[in-house]
Amino acid sequence: MINLVLLFPLVACLIIYIFKKDFLNTCMLNLYAILHLIVSIFAILGKDFLPAWQSCSFFAINQRNVLFLAIMSVVFLAVAIYNSGYLKGESETSQKLRHYTYMSLFFVLSMTGAILSTNLGVSWVFIEGTTLASAYLIYFHKTKHSIEAAWKYVFICSIGIALAFVGIILLTFATGSLNSLYFEDLYSNAKLFDPFWLKLSFVFILFGIGTKMGLAPVHFWLPDAHAEAPSPISALLSATLLNSAFLMILNVFGIMINANCDTYARIMMLAMGFLSLFITAVFVYHINNYKRMLAYSSIENMGILIIGLALGGVATIASIIHLIGHSLIKASFFLTSGNILKIYSTRKIKSVSGLLCIDNKTAWLWIASLIGIVALPPSILFISEFMIIKEIIIQNKLILAILFFFLLTIVLYGLAKAIIRMSFSTSLDIKESELREVAKKIEWPMFMPQIVMLLFAFILGVYMPEWLTILIKNTVLGF
Repeated sequence: MINLVLLFPLVACLIIYIFKKDFLNTCMLNLYAILHLIVSIFAILGKDFLPAWQSCSFFAINQRNVLFLAIMSVVFLAVAIYNSGYLKGESETSQKLRHYTYMSLFFVLSMTGAILSTNLGVSWVFIEGTTLASAYLIYFHKTKHSIEAAWKYVFICSIGIALAFVGIILLTFATGSLNSLYFEDLYSNAKLFDPFWLKLSFVFILFGIGTKMGLAPVHFWLPDAHAEAPSPISALLSATLLNSAFLMILNVFGIMINANCDTYARIMMLAMGFLSLFITAVFVYHINNYKRMLAYSSIENMGILIIGLALGGVATIASIIHLIGHSLIKASFFLTSGNILKIYSTRKIKSVSGLLCIDNKTAWLWIASLIGIVALPPSILFISEFMIIKEIIIQNKLILAILFFFLLTIVLYGLAKAIIRMSFSTSLDIKESELREVAKKIEWPMFMPQIVMLLFAFILGVYMPEWLTILIKNTVLGF
């Protein structure tokens, strides 16, 4: 199954290159998405995965990564379906759309490899691969702003990846004569590692991979990249790429726990988590670009994930629950932003008004995504954020609890202010009838993925099946 999901994109690209038929672009993306989901379902229902790291191969489906793989499969299928309608409205050449398909397939391949890898070095290679694959996708529209965003993305992420590489080298100093980067070996021998080199390596890896995850203060690429990338790519960047980077940090943090150096690591992660919340609270209130606004929301939610991981206990489980909810809701948010961009041809918040009158389906998806992302019941994020606040209070960190609640409230107000204005304000534009005509051309493939993902996110906020609870607990076993 692993060979199937890793080799299919290469075969698909070869078929597209040989036959050069436009319908193959959508066909191969959808086929890969369905295949990806089937593999994930078989892995979960068939229990066809190993206990964490009980493997000597470079790739394995195990208790730690199977949930990340499943989340990615669901989001990728939703994006592929949306993409079917999205590309119909693109006035691009056939060659450019083929390039878009090539790089989309390679992007998903890179993230899949990063998730399934059982070796720290291989994880690093595939995380770097995501940068190379997605840079073109950010630059897809070839505008002045998109090339600037792509270069900033490549430059900052390359520095981050270089820092992570230095961290891996320092980790080899800590391991002494072990001569292995397999997580299984690193976990079982962690108590023998040199604490000084191990702590130093974690600093570099956290900041390096934290760049890909979008954690402050190394988040600068993220708002520009999300704002300029096509909406389906923005959804993948936010809902799957950031998860892949988080999994790598989770795996390295496991080494710190086994080596009894986790107190040091937790302090660093808490600092970066709260700084991410603070940065979002500062910028989200004054943003006039709704895609940049969603990007800052991703920075906030990555901060919440790392805070939950740093706190430990119940908050670690809450962190994985939050990851599930954020992936579903933020993907829905970015896909819906693509509908708005199609209708209004602008990313400026002030230039979008009367959305509820122009296209009520898009408007209600926009509002429902807001309800989900700000953790209002019945959103699954309400459960995860409540659990994190509870854990902070249990640990007698009352100042952190107040700060956490205060910053989330500011972010909630900033997001709600913009989205309510876009949805409910009266449109005085004389082109209102023209906008309605454009909205009528938006087909159901550009609505259904968001509806399904939001339904999942809200249902899970009320009822979580036992099999999913077991998967979540297995993901953080040992933390």
